[in-house]
Amino acid sequence: MTKLNRKVIWITGASSGIGEALTYELAKNGNQLILSSRRKEELERVKGNCPVQAQADIRVLPLDLGELSTLQLSAEAAIQLFGHVDVLINNGGISQRSLAKETTLDVDKRIMEVDYFGTIALTKHLIPHFIERKSGHYVVVTSITGKVGTPYRTGYSAAKHALHGFFDALRAELWKDCSSIYVTLVCPGWTKTNVSVNALVGDGSINNKMDLTTDKGILPDVLAKKMIRAIERRKNEVYIGGKKETLAVYMKRFFPDLLARIIRKATVR
Repeated sequence: MTKLNRKVIWITGASSGIGEALTYELAKNGNQLILSSRRKEELERVKGNCPVQAQADIRVLPLDLGELSTLQLSAEAAIQLFGHVDVLINNGGISQRSLAKETTLDVDKRIMEVDYFGTIALTKHLIPHFIERKSGHYVVVTSITGKVGTPYRTGYSAAKHALHGFFDALRAELWKDCSSIYVTLVCPGWTKTNVSVNALVGDGSINNKMDLTTDKGILPDVLAKKMIRAIERRKNEVYIGGKKETLAVYMKRFFPDLLARIIRKATVR
């Protein structure tokens, strides 16, 4: 097990929710942090909420995961900030709350661009850096929905499923180049963040509603602590959430027909 201290850690989606909670936890241990999201002012707020002694080791690097052509420059800038990157936490993304029959293809494309293509673009731009240094760690925040599809999240679930396929394959490829480059897939269940509030609906507008399940979910700071333990243990994949969500992953594997009947009757919004 390798402790996450005195590491250079780049966090996307750091302006709120899980990314913000991770920032506060990781800032306690002498890490050098790079905080990214679209909203520079919110990143500065998160930085300002960190212990004063930690703020000198925190840099703000705004980016938009949906602007794929800009992400190579973002990766180069991240490397230059501290001279290298040890860990990339791919946390940024957007969710969905709409039925497939009511969702335009443009919304599906937007979710895939941000959640999938933006994530793998940053990842690919760091591969040469990690191979050259013979070390590195990719952490990918997917979702239980990336293992078990649920209603009102068809595009979101598709993007999260795609991440699992890409990063499972990448883990195997990178092992052949360097056995000290790791990939950890983190699958949270319902987490009390604004993910449902900021989710897209069928026409591309913002949902602006808090899910009941999300509101009752695990607190981001609790999730962050468990995530960090999983990263330190170099877990390949970990499920963090309530009993119902994590049980669903195993039911999908061993009792898929039963799970399908449960999901189609459940209210999950």
